[in-house]
Amino acid sequence: MNAIAHADIPEWLLPAAAQAGPAGRLRLAEIVGALSYALDLTEGQPPGHCLRCCWIGMHIGQMVGLDAEALGDLYYTLLLKDTGCSSNAARLWELYGGDELLTKRDFKLVDSQSLLQLGRFVLRHAGPGEALRERLKRLLNLYRNGETLATELVHTRCERGADIVRRLGFGATVAAGIFSLDEHWNGHGRPQGLRGAEIPLNARIALLAQVIDVFNTVGGERAACTEVHRRVGTWFDPQLCQAFFAVARGARFWSGLGAEGLEGRIWALEPAASTILIDEPRLDSIAEAFADIIDAKSNFTYGHSQRVARYAERIGRELGMSAARRRWLHRGALLHDIGKLGVSNSILEKPGHLDGPEWDAVKQHAQLTENILQRVRIFGELAPIAGAHHERIDGMGYPKRLRGAAIPLETRIITVADIFDALTAERPYRGAMAREQALTIMRRERGAAVDGACLDALIRSAPWEQPLKS
Repeated sequence: MNAIAHADIPEWLLPAAAQAGPAGRLRLAEIVGALSYALDLTEGQPPGHCLRCCWIGMHIGQMVGLDAEALGDLYYTLLLKDTGCSSNAARLWELYGGDELLTKRDFKLVDSQSLLQLGRFVLRHAGPGEALRERLKRLLNLYRNGETLATELVHTRCERGADIVRRLGFGATVAAGIFSLDEHWNGHGRPQGLRGAEIPLNARIALLAQVIDVFNTVGGERAACTEVHRRVGTWFDPQLCQAFFAVARGARFWSGLGAEGLEGRIWALEPAASTILIDEPRLDSIAEAFADIIDAKSNFTYGHSQRVARYAERIGRELGMSAARRRWLHRGALLHDIGKLGVSNSILEKPGHLDGPEWDAVKQHAQLTENILQRVRIFGELAPIAGAHHERIDGMGYPKRLRGAAIPLETRIITVADIFDALTAERPYRGAMAREQALTIMRRERGAAVDGACLDALIRSAPWEQPLKS
């Protein structure tokens, strides 16, 4: 096989570039690849997992002779393989009772067809820290209903992922690859128990690439190769394994998995015929899709990002913002909580007060939001604005304790919208507040937690059933 070419990456495409530019000059791959770091968070994987899987899977795809069109579908299957992963987080936490990010991370190292490995995993992760009686009840439920529960979890994730990529404009091949990600060559996978060539090729390659990256990250290339050898003919298509072992002989394949310059190498892998340039509507659809991924993580945040974006856009209109700027603000509001994908549901859905370390973990989400969005060149200006949505006018917010005029107007708008929706929605520790009760609380925080002008604009602009006093 010919070596995969590394094209020169133009300056405007480099992920480090922070300036905003016209959407039409951006490739879809750049935005999806950058936002895939958020998917890594919710799977408990080290940063760059989806990108590394793309590197691995594309080499395998080229080795088996896929044409340019097939490689293009494979490329986006690999980058988007985890789009449904947040949708089973709450259920996984409910079943195991611990940090579902750790549960997901460690399960990636388990051969689920080995009863010994599976048993050890369940004993280690079910009900950590719980009283013996409660832990035994949890273990008994997993033992009795394990097969049904596992299929439920996988089906939820895969169905959700396939739905999201269809909404992003991808065809049936990419959607099928994501839906069948957890099928195994011998028919013992999920959710449909497909066997052999019944499994879409992209799904076979993506699963193989995923396992290779996980074991390489933990134990190096020898550990990755050993695990593939163990699972040939059970989990993995033998022909694809042969292709992997062929490309794995080259040092350049392994060095390409390094963090430095990884994004540029992945952009260069995209087949030219599959390159999609972003326009404004598609950028909107990406923001909306990732907002749904964010909100799917917890039962208590369903629709939150969409509502915050809607309130923010109305506040912006009331304050005289242009239509173009409101559209930009709307995207920032949709993505303001993307960092929450890195916070465990054991914290997000805790019914009582958070302790110190738990509260620190929650506060970290704001900085994670900024870090993730900064990877997208066109979001360079938007990243610090969205990441600052928990700052306060009086300087007592987080993560940077910005004060007064140091907090941009757009951030103040998102903050007001976010607080209002949080107060009027149900939370694990309380029920939803009535609108007037929420506004009474927010009025008390005028000039301290919230900007008074933005609060007044919310009251004037929102479609209340009855008029409210400002």
